[in-house]
Amino acid sequence: MSLFRTKDIDAMLAQRHVAALKKVLGPVDLVLMGIGAIIGTGIFVLTGTGALTAGPALTVSFVIAALACGFAALCYAEFASAIPV
Repeated sequence: MSLFRTKDIDAMLAQRHVAALKKVLGPVDLVLMGIGAIIGTGIFVLTGTGALTAGPALTVSFVIAALACGFAALCYAEFASAIPV
């Protein structure tokens, strides 16, 4: 095993075009994946802490958090649309 071993660029480019994956995710799928990544499991884990702090206004707290997550999702969507794939 050599530390200075290199790969042939032409062979890598030829292999990349042969094994190209088909794009099957649509815009709705990508938006839902982004929302899932932003919210994560925190909605399930932090409900008890939120209920202790906010009390009966927990629903309002979740609506405000959803609004903030929506703005973050729009930022990610704008960034993703600026980069061609």
